[in-house]
Amino acid sequence: MKSQISLKDVLLEEAETTFRITENLFRQVGDSELLWKPPTGKNWMTVSQLLMHCASFGCGKAIQGFVKGDWDFPESTSPGDHNLDLHVPPASELAGVDSVAQALELLVQDRILTRACIEEVDETILLAERFTAPWGGPKITLFQHLLLMIAHLAQHKGQLFYYLKLMGKEVNTSDLWGE
Repeated sequence: MKSQISLKDVLLEEAETTFRITENLFRQVGDSELLWKPPTGKNWMTVSQLLMHCASFGCGKAIQGFVKGDWDFPESTSPGDHNLDLHVPPASELAGVDSVAQALELLVQDRILTRACIEEVDETILLAERFTAPWGGPKITLFQHLLLMIAHLAQHKGQLFYYLKLMGKEVNTSDLWGE
């Protein structure tokens, strides 16, 4: 008889798939392309900034916050404050990576942090109560918060996919969703 899959297993599988595909997309960028951004529209991140965002703020740090209460908020805020006015700076003020190699290393670290935090969480609390994120939003379960942080990385993975397409790279559906 096959054992039942747990919610933690679902989270770990979703995270692993998202990180694997994101890593593969990172590897399609060259260091000479890091300053590229879409030529039309406003407030676009450069490839460098997008890689930094995916690798440093895409998933692990928020999951760590939800699981351990270890938030990396500005000193003027308190981790218990809800509906924080977390200023999101314009793209021009965001940090970027210096190289694809740096982005890949940061992504590895975020992947390890994500996995460790999910493995550490007590399965029984994943659906135990509903609460809002420190920045506001609806009351949802810890499972949903963690799944949404994985989805956040997946959203930016999709953004990178379209950047690559706009740059003329030969990417297709399997590059976006994996094989």
